[in-house]
Amino acid sequence: MAASQTGQSQPRLFRDAVAALRTTVPPHHITVEEIDAPASIAPHTFALAAALDTDGDVTGRLVLLHDPDGEPGWEGTLRLVTFVSAHIDEKTALDSRLSTNAWAWFTEGLRRHRAGYTAAGGTVTTTTSTPMGGLRDSRVVEATLEIRASWTPSEDTMPAQLRAWCELLWSAAGSPVGQPST
Repeated sequence: MAASQTGQSQPRLFRDAVAALRTTVPPHHITVEEIDAPASIAPHTFALAAALDTDGDVTGRLVLLHDPDGEPGWEGTLRLVTFVSAHIDEKTALDSRLSTNAWAWFTEGLRRHRAGYTAAGGTVTTTTSTPMGGLRDSRVVEATLEIRASWTPSEDTMPAQLRAWCELLWSAAGSPVGQPST
């Protein structure tokens, strides 16, 4: 696959992290594939995309960055960056606790999977679209939850990082942790 910047010329730490992500089997009902990685963010990058195999509309991207010199704020030389998007119902979108809960899905999932990390940061965004005028009668309110996060993973924890990320996708879909919907 031409989806990543990997190869023998890459640093061993990065190659090992990519190999661990490639060989970790995602939970049932989650499809993960390699995608083109953004080349301008760090000297070495690798990216995955995921979608839940359910009737819910949840997708995500996970990007592994490696800069042998490190970057300010990373507290290391590896960095994971994610974007998760989920269509949600209007009632959920209006819940004042949604942002706090969504961030907790992220951090608690990392802890639950023993996916060590530092320097986590990100945003949780909820948007609603209300049809107006001639569209008012033909469409319902659409709401979307977006979680953007980045963190520095502990070395040798890539399988746990991927499992925690998959759990975040399940949580964004409204599924109980560890209980994929059928």
